[in-house]
Amino acid sequence: MVEISTSILSVQKEGAIKKFYNLEAAHTNYFHIDVMDGEFVENNTKEIMLEYAETIKQISNTPLDVHLMVKDVQKYIEEYIPLEPNIITFHYEAVKNKEEILELINEIKRNNIRVGLAISPKTKPEEIYDLLPNIHILLVMTVEPGKGGQKLIPETIQKVQNAYDYINKNELEVDIQVDGGINEQTAQIVKEAGANILVAGNSILSSENYAEIIRKLK
Repeated sequence: MVEISTSILSVQKEGAIKKFYNLEAAHTNYFHIDVMDGEFVENNTKEIMLEYAETIKQISNTPLDVHLMVKDVQKYIEEYIPLEPNIITFHYEAVKNKEEILELINEIKRNNIRVGLAISPKTKPEEIYDLLPNIHILLVMTVEPGKGGQKLIPETIQKVQNAYDYINKNELEVDIQVDGGINEQTAQIVKEAGANILVAGNSILSSENYAEIIRKLK
């Protein structure tokens, strides 16, 4: 079964708590927390996302799926560990070398949190194949990181397929998450390519019936 991680990037403060309750009732599997620092990507959401994550932790049992689009990965890992998210994902492109990446992976694991490693559209999955045995989730960005509401980049589908084939061939226990431009039509395409966790924001939040759209995406 495909899992749905609902991005709350576009949620406005007014009425946010009601939306969080409604999303939980609609059986989203995760709340996707898009943390942007204004450096690794242009937008800056670090304050509002931390506020939303803290609120959700107080009112909901739905797990947090934290996606760090930041340069100082260590700093933000330390900031989110106390919230006990289910997943912390950081970007391969944000870290200088693989030794440092492994250190960050191990720190997240020591706190009983699942580790995700994200790759942007220009990064080839082959670059991180040697890291896959150390992580739980590979996040393939299907749009450029940093903005909501973009259309899925068609070339990224093959990356999902290639990663899925490698994971299967090597009998690795790694989920493939996709993020960007996910709606009813593209969900089917990425699912067929091997993705099993879909991040969706606008397609869910713009719907009048969260439960119906989440059911269709699944």
